[in-house]
Amino acid sequence: MARDAKKMSAPAKSAKAEKPAAKPFKALVTHSDELPLEKELLLSMHDTMVKARVLEERLIAMYKTGHGYFWIGGPGEEAFNVPLGLLIKKGMGPAYDYLHFHYRQSATLLAMGEEPLGALRQMKNTALDPYSGGRNFAGHFSKKEWNLVPVSSPIEVQYGMAPGTALVQKRFGGDGISIVTGGDAGTAEGDFASCLVWSSRKGQELPVLIIVTNNRWGISTPFDQVQGVEKISDRGVAFGMKTKTIDGNDPISAYLELKEAFEYVRTERKPYLVEAHVSRLYGHSSASGANFATHETDCIAQFEAKLEKAGYLTKKQAQAIRDRYTEQLAELANQVKEEPFPDGSTIWDHVFHGEPGRDPFAS
Repeated sequence: MARDAKKMSAPAKSAKAEKPAAKPFKALVTHSDELPLEKELLLSMHDTMVKARVLEERLIAMYKTGHGYFWIGGPGEEAFNVPLGLLIKKGMGPAYDYLHFHYRQSATLLAMGEEPLGALRQMKNTALDPYSGGRNFAGHFSKKEWNLVPVSSPIEVQYGMAPGTALVQKRFGGDGISIVTGGDAGTAEGDFASCLVWSSRKGQELPVLIIVTNNRWGISTPFDQVQGVEKISDRGVAFGMKTKTIDGNDPISAYLELKEAFEYVRTERKPYLVEAHVSRLYGHSSASGANFATHETDCIAQFEAKLEKAGYLTKKQAQAIRDRYTEQLAELANQVKEEPFPDGSTIWDHVFHGEPGRDPFAS
């Protein structure tokens, strides 16, 4: 099983990989030559990044072998999404962080302590899917106990929702904040502009951490054909909010920059716009083939080279971590194959609050 698992999880190379955007990002100032974080934290981040990558590769393998219907996820964004998850104050209610995510946050969920089995069940659409009971796409997470608002397929609607929970938190007090994530192309939607407006009104600013993960693509349209600005973070300047563009492929830089942003929003109760440059290693989704893009920066390979140089991790140890998660997730995927699909009688469950199984067409 282990040999088969490794074969299934290996990155699928493609002769038709996407071409890079016409105007690549300018180099950012990062902490790439520094190791200012403790060894234990660095190794923990690396472990979770690898776990998240192997999970996404397993989901892709499930789709390609007929055990899933559609895949979309965040391989290539682990260096940003793992630090994000580690800094979140998780819990239920306005005292904790409200999470308005999009469909590339699996690494964030794993960093928060979620197990990968739920993601596998959602890919297979089994009745045991904890996020939607087998009724939604992969990556469409939701978890009431963690204030994780259900991820939806319509692009960027989460930006319009975040000021609502932030307003509740502003009135409630404490240091809970609302965190919203989305992609670069979606910032052309009106919901993003609404978020900037309603988060930054003078004297009524809201505690919102506004995040844009910029992978330079909107499905197949390159960044420079959609945005008139060089940096999406500049969009926040006109609204008087703090902004920053960071290297999302460097987990050390991402952790330090996000920590600063979290502390500002928690204490000042005002918005902060963070743009993170990230990679898109397997294309937009299964709709574009989900094949490995060789021209993109692999944040895990880059991080492993840094850890090896510091004497924290050897190539053999790194491979052992990947092999361990590859085998574990292959076993879980085989388990999920045998699980039942949702029964037709459950179609209205979770649609009407407090009324499981209600038939809206009944007299």
